[in-house]
Amino acid sequence: MLQLNNMIDGKLIPSESGERIEVYNPFNQELVGTVPKSTKKDVDDALCSSKRAQKEWAKIPAQRRGEYLLEIAELINKHKEELAVLLTSEHGKTIVQARAEVEGARGFLCYAAESARRIEGEILTSELECEQTWIQRVPYGVTVGIVAWNFPLALTTRKFGNALVCGNSMIIKPPSETPLTVMRLAEIISQESSLPSGVLNFITGSGRVVGDALVRNDTTRLVTLTGSTGAGIEVFRTAAEHCVEVHLELGGKAPFIVMNDADIDKAVKAAVISRFSNCGQICTCNERMYIHEEVYDQFVEKLIAETKKIIVGDPMDENTFMGPKVNKAEIEKISQMVDLSLQQGGKILLDMTPEKKPTENGNWLYPCIVEVEDNKNELIQNEVFGPVLPVMKVKDFDQALEFANDCEYGLSAYLFTNNAKYIMRAVNELEFGEVYTNRENGELINAFHNGFKLSGTGGEDGKYGLEGYLQKKTVYMNYK
Repeated sequence: MLQLNNMIDGKLIPSESGERIEVYNPFNQELVGTVPKSTKKDVDDALCSSKRAQKEWAKIPAQRRGEYLLEIAELINKHKEELAVLLTSEHGKTIVQARAEVEGARGFLCYAAESARRIEGEILTSELECEQTWIQRVPYGVTVGIVAWNFPLALTTRKFGNALVCGNSMIIKPPSETPLTVMRLAEIISQESSLPSGVLNFITGSGRVVGDALVRNDTTRLVTLTGSTGAGIEVFRTAAEHCVEVHLELGGKAPFIVMNDADIDKAVKAAVISRFSNCGQICTCNERMYIHEEVYDQFVEKLIAETKKIIVGDPMDENTFMGPKVNKAEIEKISQMVDLSLQQGGKILLDMTPEKKPTENGNWLYPCIVEVEDNKNELIQNEVFGPVLPVMKVKDFDQALEFANDCEYGLSAYLFTNNAKYIMRAVNELEFGEVYTNRENGELINAFHNGFKLSGTGGEDGKYGLEGYLQKKTVYMNYK
């Protein structure tokens, strides 16, 4: 069993209280490890360390800061199998998906390091004689990264890579559900890297204590959170007390539109991957399907057949496609949503729940497809974040667009069609930050991951994600 500690000012230390958070394997409920249950005093220590370190860190050339990130990236590569196994043990995602996440985490740091030469400003024409005017991008200072439990390691490096290369310091708060892999990385950084102390701190604990103290303190100048919409709204309110900049990547409810001219087989495969990967615990997942009435029966028949191929079981088995859910609270939430959907007229087309599950006490939830007729149905309007897929028949593209936009969320959307007019209308009319056309989900590291409406503010990745960790300073230099 692992006993991991906070990393504050380069040192690995327990919390002031001495209390611990226990993390259990969702496959068999065995204790995997513990992390500190930190207090406000621990947070204050981390903030002081970050503030002290940031001033000197910002003076280091960006290219050199990038070299430190490459050093950490290589440490991730050195420990990649250990990190992947730990991630599977605490989360339940398959070992194949865990390895991909570890590689993705390394990729975020490499891309951030490459961005050191992409920090730019602008020269403006002045209205005054003998004057030069320019806009310079400068770091915020102390930043905070609050990480969701579904991709803890990748989200961690996605945040601190850009933050650090831009000259900020950062405090990472991992999720209490899946903190171990992140805190093991902290341990590796503390013991094996040359990163200056205090530039990067890691602290574990509850959102109501640790998260609140990090956001509420006036030392913090930027908060970036990936998590639920409810958590994001709370952070937004708290950060407003000190006018702290906030970037939020929140919930999604992605519509998956299939028109009558689509490649049905391709759409079916993408629908299954985009719904059931990582047990449906992805913010860009296929959350609701709108299928043109002319191909509805054919599509649903193939969708059911393809879904039945999914192997649910031991996540350490490389043949397993879907492991257990992260915790039992999530299972209870989703079960209640399905019950309400059925009360509202939904009909189960497929439920793969077997009589005997891989383990008696694992967090098992199986693929389920539900047919609905009302766009206000519970499964259509609210984020499931699990392996339950509602499908709905639509009469034409206009109705599909109307139903897709009739939702509080606006993170990602899918469209399968070979009609260029439909594609361009979707680009212009879908109220979502990402649109996947004729392919499954998976954003690019050099693009921009961004949500509309209740799916968030700000964004990550690419040059626009990098700019999110920089403030603009206008300089008027008169030399007359």
